[in-house]
Amino acid sequence: MDIQTTNALRLLQAGDELRAKLSGEFSAIHGISVNEYFLLLHLEKSARNRLARVELAKRMHVSASTVTRMAAPLEKIGLLGREVDERDARLSYVVLTKAGKTKLIEAQATFTKRAGYTFQDRWTEEELSKLSELLGRLVAGTAGNLT
Repeated sequence: MDIQTTNALRLLQAGDELRAKLSGEFSAIHGISVNEYFLLLHLEKSARNRLARVELAKRMHVSASTVTRMAAPLEKIGLLGREVDERDARLSYVVLTKAGKTKLIEAQATFTKRAGYTFQDRWTEEELSKLSELLGRLVAGTAGNLT
């Protein structure tokens, strides 16, 4: 196996491990998954807290049907809503509701705490900053960059 393949596999495995560690009791505490948290975060960072499903899918690097499946239960519990475009009724938006914003704020505190636990015994602040900078190069200029 060449070095690029090895590095790509290590990064993918690290991403999976990180997601699993951050998930922890996240769902039990907040009733949403880490993926749903990211969906809410993308909406919160967007103009007017809304995005078309296709744009949201692009930012999350998933299919539009995956966004639809993720959004449906969040709509049922009032964290998301739908809006039709004023100019084009064929276009609808996924919208972060007031309840969704509240849930996001609550979840952010847990996410931050879990991230701290995950990194505290592995790297110094300087090492973490360098790692974050290097990983930032992988996502620079891509849709969905949350930083």
